[in-house]
Amino acid sequence: MEESLQALRQAPRTRTEIAGDFPLDDAILEALPPDLTVVSADSYGSSAWSVTARIDTVNHEGAPMRFFVKCTTEKSGQAQLAGEFAVMSELYKTIPSLVPRPQGHGRLYLESPPTYFFICEFVNISDRLPDPVRLGARLAELHTTSVSPTGKFGFYVPTYDGKLPQITDWDSSWASFFGKLLTGILRLDAEVNGPWKELEDVAERVVQEVIPRLLGVLECDGRSVKPCLIHGDLWEGNIGTDLDTGEIYIFDACSYYAHNEMEIGMWRTEHHRMKAKAYKREYLRNIEPCEPVNEWDDRNRLYSDKTKLMYSAHVPGTKVRNQAYEDFVYLVEKYGVHPGQAQVH
Repeated sequence: MEESLQALRQAPRTRTEIAGDFPLDDAILEALPPDLTVVSADSYGSSAWSVTARIDTVNHEGAPMRFFVKCTTEKSGQAQLAGEFAVMSELYKTIPSLVPRPQGHGRLYLESPPTYFFICEFVNISDRLPDPVRLGARLAELHTTSVSPTGKFGFYVPTYDGKLPQITDWDSSWASFFGKLLTGILRLDAEVNGPWKELEDVAERVVQEVIPRLLGVLECDGRSVKPCLIHGDLWEGNIGTDLDTGEIYIFDACSYYAHNEMEIGMWRTEHHRMKAKAYKREYLRNIEPCEPVNEWDDRNRLYSDKTKLMYSAHVPGTKVRNQAYEDFVYLVEKYGVHPGQAQVH
């Protein structure tokens, strides 16, 4: 992959009148709004699986307009960036002030390596940790405002967490949807890290026993779960604060319609910096935990394991895989079906 990205960085410059170190393909230029003059294109930021740049333009009145572009040569790049454009468009449609405006996506004319791109509005953001009060309020606004177009959980197209696909087929049951999502991630993890019988055995019990009990109870006895649009990968690297306005922006989404509590499961993980209790507290000031409230923390633990296993699939050999295993053991002990015990729904 690195060789392909290096080839992309060294692609011939066909527009010598455009300043900067990033070679702009005509396909990217054609995706920009009409009547703009491109001034420069420079490498910007960093990514493990893509090449990123900032494009500076001016309109016919001389006013500056900036764009962010991401390119990838991954075999799955077309689906990855089509998915990102779809989810960012859905987020923008729901709350335009929360995400950079998506502009377009497609394939470069560059023949080798096959390369795909995604373009959105450029926002000048700080990488400091977001304000918990403001973030909690904006997330709650997203979750309460959004409405699933099908009334179900899932999304129109497969979405990608990092470079890996998620199962997002529409499902009317949250417990059923989450079980399929987790099963898919367990499969990805095993493909990268190899078999681990103990994890496989306890994971099977999580899917067959814990999820129907811990999440199924949310959808019985008159209770229901609203499918809410979530970002899906809301760690500190995908949140920024506008340096000019102080507003919070979220980006690099892998959204789907889910139980709102799913959004903040990843704030429990040790490999992210947003573990401070203030983030959960401020979110829960705006949206109270679902009933049964006394099982909220265990749901949060289960939701965090999706993040842990996806991270493990991206970073082979990480200790996070062990942490997911330990969580599963705890949850099976508490919610699994044991000898002489009937499963409770």
